[in-house]
Amino acid sequence: MDMRNQAVLVTGASRGLGRALMEAFARRGARVVGVARDAKALDAAVAPLKARGLAVHALAFDVGDKQAIYPLVGAATALVGPLDVLVNNASTLGPTPLPLLLDTACEDVSQVLEVNLLGPFRLTKAVAGSMVVRGRGLILNVTSDAAVSAYPRWGAYSVSKAALEHLTRIWAAEFEGSGVRLLTVDPGDMDTRMHADAIPDADPATLAKPEDVAARILALVEARDTASGQRFEAAKWEAA
Repeated sequence: MDMRNQAVLVTGASRGLGRALMEAFARRGARVVGVARDAKALDAAVAPLKARGLAVHALAFDVGDKQAIYPLVGAATALVGPLDVLVNNASTLGPTPLPLLLDTACEDVSQVLEVNLLGPFRLTKAVAGSMVVRGRGLILNVTSDAAVSAYPRWGAYSVSKAALEHLTRIWAAEFEGSGVRLLTVDPGDMDTRMHADAIPDADPATLAKPEDVAARILALVEARDTASGQRFEAAKWEAA
């Protein structure tokens, strides 16, 4: 998949992997819209990229807010045209320190699902129809090893990512033959604020840099042999 002139939407773009992906796509020649809740942080992430001449835009929306989805997609389309790539990267852990499930409020589980599962579901509904009509498109859902391993205290987040992975497989089955691909990628442990919030004692020197992971994810996206519905681990891919 040649990224030149592709219209890309990346959620959770103000920091960490989202910011790195926003830059990586733009450096490949894509027209990129970065989305995050914090307008000030997002503008700070986008400004240096614009200063380098990269085609990036910032939109402050909360993907966990049902009412924000169609205004978000409309604004993004107005900026870069019909979307060719959607990257569902925005995620929340829920309360930290991470609690046991018995100590987790129902409202906290609901909020995690709104951001990590229903946000990607709603965004996919909002953009996939146009992709099908045009016969092409990519929806990339960012997951975690917590989706496949039962880690104590990761309950709400783990459930949301496990559901996201199966949702991806169902979308892929339903869109088979349409030209629209759906992929799931596990970026692995990275030196990000979210990882620090979850595991504050982790040594940053042992963690991958978001920029390196973003490069491997771009290699995955651009590969010709990534069939729809597959799950990938970013650490097993190398940048071209």
